[in-house]
Amino acid sequence: MVISITPLTPAFAGEVDGVDCTRPLSRDEVAAIEAGMDEYAVLVFRDQRVTDDEQLAFTRQFGELEAYTSGGHIRKREDTRLGPGIIDFSNLDKDGNIMSAEDRVWFFKLADRLWHSDSSFRLVPAKYSLLSGRVVPSWGADTEFADMRAAHDALDARAKAEVEGLVCEHSLIHSRAAIGFTDLSADEIVAFRPVRQPLVRIHPVTGRKSLFLSSHAGAIVGWTVPESRMFLRDLVEHATQPAFVYRHKWRVGDIVMWDNRTTMHRARRFDRTEVRDVRRTTLAGEPAIAA
Repeated sequence: MVISITPLTPAFAGEVDGVDCTRPLSRDEVAAIEAGMDEYAVLVFRDQRVTDDEQLAFTRQFGELEAYTSGGHIRKREDTRLGPGIIDFSNLDKDGNIMSAEDRVWFFKLADRLWHSDSSFRLVPAKYSLLSGRVVPSWGADTEFADMRAAHDALDARAKAEVEGLVCEHSLIHSRAAIGFTDLSADEIVAFRPVRQPLVRIHPVTGRKSLFLSSHAGAIVGWTVPESRMFLRDLVEHATQPAFVYRHKWRVGDIVMWDNRTTMHRARRFDRTEVRDVRRTTLAGEPAIAA
């Protein structure tokens, strides 16, 4: 079956038809999806009832998995309910029960409702992320995506000149503190020490510039912290205006694939007494290419 992609917004995001994510892809199919990612940055695959192994196999056709499988916080493997390579973004504990509202893992997950780019807090940020919807609550739990290429294009000449060459410090410490969670262990403080990322990135294939924003970004090198945070807040406000945002309403069986190099995303609220079981696989990226 021929792969086709239908645009979901005038700016970016597309729905893919003609792909079965449970089977191996041909070289041409992989190339078509990668070309779709370069153009649309977010791709939606409907009615994909995948197992964890099938999701891992599908993901690996586009690169190497990230070595990190915790979604941020430090947990032992025996404290997780899923196998290696699958990141659990559900509201379930290791026994499959709904997490307590006092669970520190739940606090980490709450910060995912801030605009962010996956793994921007690591020296080598993520490339693609793939999230599959296994159980969807009856209300809420949408995921929003913002096109950082369009956001950069829409800056005026003065702002484009101002952001060029700036370097930000990214850390999970900052994004979790933004929601009032500061109860980090000594190991987490060491693991989440700030890393530096360019504020403007160049896509390695298209050459297109994009803003590299995230809730993890808490400072601009050479600037005071208050000036940095006000400037970054203004940029996020600009970059997440409705013209640049696609809101995905989940159905069971959806797989959404996005490029962390050119988008931000955030989770939205849902009834936490209902199960939300979504599982992510993430591809390792490359050091950010600065403008």
